[in-house]
Amino acid sequence: MSFPLRLPIEVRFSDLDTLKHVNNAVYLTYDEIARGHYLRRVGAAIDGGNFVMARAEVDYIRPILFGDSVEIAIRVEKVGNSSFRTLSEIWASGDLAARIKVVVVWLEDGRPARIPDWFRNAIRTLESEPVEGL
Repeated sequence: MSFPLRLPIEVRFSDLDTLKHVNNAVYLTYDEIARGHYLRRVGAAIDGGNFVMARAEVDYIRPILFGDSVEIAIRVEKVGNSSFRTLSEIWASGDLAARIKVVVVWLEDGRPARIPDWFRNAIRTLESEPVEGL
């Protein structure tokens, strides 16, 4: 599977829980960082609308430890009318550590609205594989 964006993540001491591995909630923070980079890459100025995360699904595959070299890869899997779904993989020292799917909704004036064509086109351009719904 192809991912148009890969990003190194620095594991901070504050990311750890009492078992000395990255806390499960922090995986979503790593995903949020990657999603922000993706949105900037496609030119998503938040002026006319806003994005809100509506759903998150995380498959935890292996713990991430403080000394691990971490990378997150992200792509858009599907674009609907007012939402899109991202798929991310977090890799820790060469091993798949988690797979995350997030549904993001486009809002205008606080309500779900149709994702603008410029945004759909920017995703289509960035993604090397076909995106469902485009």
